[in-house]
Amino acid sequence: MLNRNHRSVDASHVKSLYDRRLDNYNALSNLRAQRNLLSKRAKNDPEIIQQAKHIKEQIKQLETSLAATETELLQCAIQIPNDTHPDVPLGPESNARVLKTVGNVDALMGEKNACQDHVALATKLGMLDLEQAAIVSGSSFYYLQGYGAFLETALIQYAMDKAASKGFLGVITPDIVRTPIAYGCGFQPRAGESSQIYHVHAHDDDALCLAGTAEIPLAGKFATRVLEEAELPHRLVGYGRAYRAEAGGRGTETKGLYRVHQFSKVELFAVSTSEQSDAVLEEFREIQEEMFAELGLCFRVLDMPTEELGASAYRKYDIEAWMPGRKAWGEISSTSNCTDYQARRLSIRYRPTHKTDKNTLFCHTINGTAIAVPRVIIAILETFQQLDGSVKVPQVLQKWLPGQPSILSPPKHDNSSL
Repeated sequence: MLNRNHRSVDASHVKSLYDRRLDNYNALSNLRAQRNLLSKRAKNDPEIIQQAKHIKEQIKQLETSLAATETELLQCAIQIPNDTHPDVPLGPESNARVLKTVGNVDALMGEKNACQDHVALATKLGMLDLEQAAIVSGSSFYYLQGYGAFLETALIQYAMDKAASKGFLGVITPDIVRTPIAYGCGFQPRAGESSQIYHVHAHDDDALCLAGTAEIPLAGKFATRVLEEAELPHRLVGYGRAYRAEAGGRGTETKGLYRVHQFSKVELFAVSTSEQSDAVLEEFREIQEEMFAELGLCFRVLDMPTEELGASAYRKYDIEAWMPGRKAWGEISSTSNCTDYQARRLSIRYRPTHKTDKNTLFCHTINGTAIAVPRVIIAILETFQQLDGSVKVPQVLQKWLPGQPSILSPPKHDNSSL
């Protein structure tokens, strides 16, 4: 566990809680055994009855102590992040290693040094309504309309079709999940930090929340299951809505679609053996690169450093697109190998084809963003904008749009406020 950004985790305290829990459990087991033995001998013997009452009190105290220790142990242990790959760069985001750059930033910025950002472009094209969304839902929400709505569905269909052509099973995921499933995937808030999770107040005792990514219900699809090694890896592509309660701090990143509370997302997910997961991670990255190249975006691939890894990630690649309107790189995708971190918490196992000393082993899980719709829309609008305010449509998306247009132009009659 090298240089992770989880300073609140005290591994020695977790170890002491584990030892205390084990001592309490063993002591409790011994006392219960004594109670059972005395119950067989008690009959009308006052001395034995008194011993049994004393042991009963001790058992009650130990049960209370054990429950409290297990609660504290779970709260502390769940904050412990995954290990890290030995090749991952150490330190903060600035230490990310650039593995590849596709496209030419200078060519994009050439005659567009004064280019418009996606908010100005989308508003003129009648694709975006932020004002009414703020009235209806609050800040960091939005309406996509007209070709904005169809551009979203086109990106979803393109990504789902691309993954399906490579053997992925298409899945539409539930947006509401049990909170323990989300925590099992590593999405619990860190100590002292506000939660990004929207909690749902149900009528029963179930703790429910809105999924922050389709990765959560896709992982949950395998929870408590025992798979056969010959079946692995399982590859899924899931579409769902992502909900993030904290959409970021103040500044330019909160403008428009870059950081929002709700968005559509197509997610790649796999369950594999430990020997397969590194190769699956590279496979996911290749699919992502293929899609963004076909969309015609200028992008770069980063090997993210230790302080930028989420709790579950053993290794993570980010893909950033150049966004001319922002004059900056912006993250549009990532892919992570979570090894057995999520599988242990969700009890996802497989049965080895050839017998080993263990009947079952924990699987590895791998996830990757195929399309995070709002940010890819930003990259498309700002990359393919023309001097007259129109925007070229990437060829691979045209067949998914009504009329199959090659260019989107501002409407003759402004209906953007409708």
